[in-house]
Amino acid sequence: MKVFVIGLNHKTADVDVREKFAFNGPKLEEGLAAFKEIPEVQEAVILSTCNRVELYANVRDVDKAAESIKAFLSAFHNIDRRSLDNALYIYDDINAVRHVFRVASSLDSMIIGEPQILGQLKDAFELALEKKATGFLLNKLLKKAISVAKRIRTETKIAENAVSISFAAVELAKKIFTDLSKRTFMLLGAGEMAELAAKHLISNGVKEVMVSNRTYERASELAKEFGGRPVRFEEFIQEMIRTDILICSTGAPTYVLTKNEMQKVMKDRKQKQVFIIDISVPRNIEPGINDLDNVYLYNIDDLQGVVDANLFERQKEAENAEKIIEEEISAFLRWQASLDSVPTIKALREKAEEIKKEEIEKLLNRISGIGEKDKEAIEYMATAIVNKLIHPPTVALKDGSEDKDSMVAIIRKLYGIDSEKIEEK
Repeated sequence: MKVFVIGLNHKTADVDVREKFAFNGPKLEEGLAAFKEIPEVQEAVILSTCNRVELYANVRDVDKAAESIKAFLSAFHNIDRRSLDNALYIYDDINAVRHVFRVASSLDSMIIGEPQILGQLKDAFELALEKKATGFLLNKLLKKAISVAKRIRTETKIAENAVSISFAAVELAKKIFTDLSKRTFMLLGAGEMAELAAKHLISNGVKEVMVSNRTYERASELAKEFGGRPVRFEEFIQEMIRTDILICSTGAPTYVLTKNEMQKVMKDRKQKQVFIIDISVPRNIEPGINDLDNVYLYNIDDLQGVVDANLFERQKEAENAEKIIEEEISAFLRWQASLDSVPTIKALREKAEEIKKEEIEKLLNRISGIGEKDKEAIEYMATAIVNKLIHPPTVALKDGSEDKDSMVAIIRKLYGIDSEKIEEK
């Protein structure tokens, strides 16, 4: 009974390979059903995302399971078996547990600290539960992985600080304007990164949105999507008087907003603060604008600098997260080790109960005229003696120490427990 992981991710396989292995849509349920029917697999979970495809299992024989699962993947996805070895990684036992914990905690993600993977793992687990593909081992493992991920997010700062250009823009805006809901935002141009930053600003509370583009129809489409209003490109400077946050990505070869024009805007705004992000390459906002009082101008390199600094901070927090994972692995392995002792513990209790029952019957047959209360007292005393006698060996077996196998053999021999019958059960 071992935790087993086989899979590939963004580190071991290109996107074209990951696409071939993906369990998308109805393929996921179909794949899970076929996966759990593999003879060597006792429990099964499939995690399939854009960056990874991983199969989790409870197996007895790691080598046999690996070969059978590779054959399954090859047949299910119609992929040459020989192409699997270079892309797949395999973990078992403690390394498998560590891997699952790291995946849940986003330490194995492309961006450390990203929150999506935990939700994806929960979805994979819920589907496996629904399809009755899991049992006590994977249930415990995945519940523990989820709790470990939550503990890491609580006890470390791994999920703090923006690590994408668009999120960095929002974080900077929050530092300048504490309450974004009272601010007016304009999107100038229609670059993908700028649009994503606009969406993040709106999701963070910005309510009044304007969109300006050289093509007015495109401005109208985006304004409708963002719940804002379109502005003709030749009128955007005039609208700057009412704009607190500007994100620019027009693709123009020259500046669309100069220092002189911004000076006039600031005069009309009565020097109220303005936050400007110029994502354009080449830059569309004259850099000298940043010299004006109450104007905060950032370009793509500035934002990348923020992202790099934040990634460095997350990497430092990841070291603390790894320590937490090692603690939790130890706890999980102690629990897992105790499972091997469960049949012996049950057999020991059954043996003790048989002896107790026989001895009480002998006693009652020798004593006549005994009342129900006295019988209950005898039963209570016999049970108490049995519990106290089998408590020390039970605790020792549950301890999960390194010499547990020897201890199991000794207890079976001392108490006359039939090992063959236990193995059959």
